[in-house]
Amino acid sequence: MDVGRWKANLRAYTMVFALLAIWLALAMATGGTFLEPRNLSNLFRQTAINGYLAIGMVFIITAGHIDLSVGAVAGLAGAIAAMMQVRWLPALGASWGVAWLEPGWTTTIIAISFAVFIGTIIGLWQGFWVAYGEVPAFIVTLGGLLIFRGTILGITKGVNIGPMDPSFRALGQSYLGLTGGALLGVLAVTGIFALRVLARQNKLRYNLPVKALWIDMGVAAIYGALSIAFIVTMQRYRGVPLPVVFLIIVAVIFAFIFRRTQLGRYTCAIGGNLEAARLSGLNVRRVTIQIFGLMGALCGLAGIILTARLNAATANAGNQFELNAIASCVIGGTSLAGGYGSIPGALLGALVMASVDNGLSMLNVQAFWQQIIKGLILMTAVLMDAKSRSSS
Repeated sequence: MDVGRWKANLRAYTMVFALLAIWLALAMATGGTFLEPRNLSNLFRQTAINGYLAIGMVFIITAGHIDLSVGAVAGLAGAIAAMMQVRWLPALGASWGVAWLEPGWTTTIIAISFAVFIGTIIGLWQGFWVAYGEVPAFIVTLGGLLIFRGTILGITKGVNIGPMDPSFRALGQSYLGLTGGALLGVLAVTGIFALRVLARQNKLRYNLPVKALWIDMGVAAIYGALSIAFIVTMQRYRGVPLPVVFLIIVAVIFAFIFRRTQLGRYTCAIGGNLEAARLSGLNVRRVTIQIFGLMGALCGLAGIILTARLNAATANAGNQFELNAIASCVIGGTSLAGGYGSIPGALLGALVMASVDNGLSMLNVQAFWQQIIKGLILMTAVLMDAKSRSSS
């Protein structure tokens, strides 16, 4: 077995056991309340928003960059979506005499599209500074953080913007019913087995070593059983939260992009050895702009889900989200040195961070202790990353 892959798998399994240990400890400390379906549903909804940002951050960190503005961009996108639906579009409709610009499905679609568009444009703009201006991403995105935080205050005037139309609010507060959950379970199990079979066939096509068929199918059966257990648990409360469904879809799409497309391979190549990537003819500037654009689009999506969940846009929306996204990636195995990242690992890291937040809040732990504990977790993850690189 490849040593690098073995180490990556070992770290992934370590994080799974660490998460289970955290859940067990919190369950014991809360008398089992932590593992009740209602709280788990809330936990996964909390994870979803950070999950969108963590997925994009995997691309950024793997390429050897950092993005400190993702929380501000998400907050700005959510504020713009709220302003469009609550104030701008109705005012425009009143002045033009257009009834369909009143809050409803039409304005929801327009607000969502524009928020994602703005996030993408911001990402491309910051990527241009990094790629062509050759300004370090740390400085560019730090400046962006200040710019977009100020813009949020300017747009909202420091007050909450809401309430949102029910069609918009449903994006962050709705659940899949029994039929939808059953369909999701069928799709999940079918997809897991199909991917296993496809991966096995690809290896056989190129005469690569494969595991015994029963092992591959056994692993697929375990993943399928976990998927069914998750859906059944969620159905015991209200169903699978819609933000989590969106996160699963986004994660599958971006995991495919990261592992199976040129953009993903080029991202790893740039982070692994920038000079070698340039000498091989890789268009580093174009890839840099593309990954920052993807990050911006995901920020827009996260901002929409956050605003929908809160039923309003707030002046401090997205505050410190960038720290949680970076921590999730590092905890999940993405190397701060660049060259390697894992989207499933980042989602696992996001779940760890959300579990710590959720559990400590249930235990009424003071806010400053929560920050200290999360900081120690991040430092430990970075230490593990540094030790794994020094020993390789």
